[in-house]
Amino acid sequence: MSLSRRAALSAALAAAACGRASEPPPPPSAPPSYSHLTPLRLAVGRIEVVAATDPAATRTMPPAPLVPQDVVLTMARDRLAAGGGTANARFRVQIATLTREGAGAGGVFTTATERLTCTLRCRLEVVGEDGSPAGFAEAEVRRAAVRPAGSPAERTRAAEEIVRQAGNDLNVEFEYQMRRNLRALIQAPPRPGEAVPPPVEAEPLPRT
Repeated sequence: MSLSRRAALSAALAAAACGRASEPPPPPSAPPSYSHLTPLRLAVGRIEVVAATDPAATRTMPPAPLVPQDVVLTMARDRLAAGGGTANARFRVQIATLTREGAGAGGVFTTATERLTCTLRCRLEVVGEDGSPAGFAEAEVRRAAVRPAGSPAERTRAAEEIVRQAGNDLNVEFEYQMRRNLRALIQAPPRPGEAVPPPVEAEPLPRT
């Protein structure tokens, strides 16, 4: 290869790299909404939603426009409703993580890749008026994918995609486990004109 051709190739590669590096990452995204879905109305007087506080259980490796724990909490608040009763329920986030690890180093003509893994796990417990256990439902999902690890924008988009997919998976799995394990406590949706159930109570997220 002649010197001029090498110089031209080097310049083209440098320009492409600069183009990728200069692409700004997308702004943070709001958690997906599940409010368009029929609420899971339980025969309980109160539903408490509790966030995980263990840093290991909520490890989120940036860039992460969607925080996994926020997605799980949003799902709980949108899907659960207290229909009235003497029992109480507590929804707890157990695991909500997004991790990254190198998958491929890349080369002159190829982009490095990384493996993203999003793991979500939650548990809903119901206790009777006397505090005795009355049932529980637990759901866990894991999404993994290998994506380009080039520009911050590429990595941000990949993270948002996998967290959204994991959130959708958890929503489906959680409803399945609810209907399987707590069928006797699930009430029919309110009829037109019927009083709307009280909102789900949520503990504030710990400040970091």
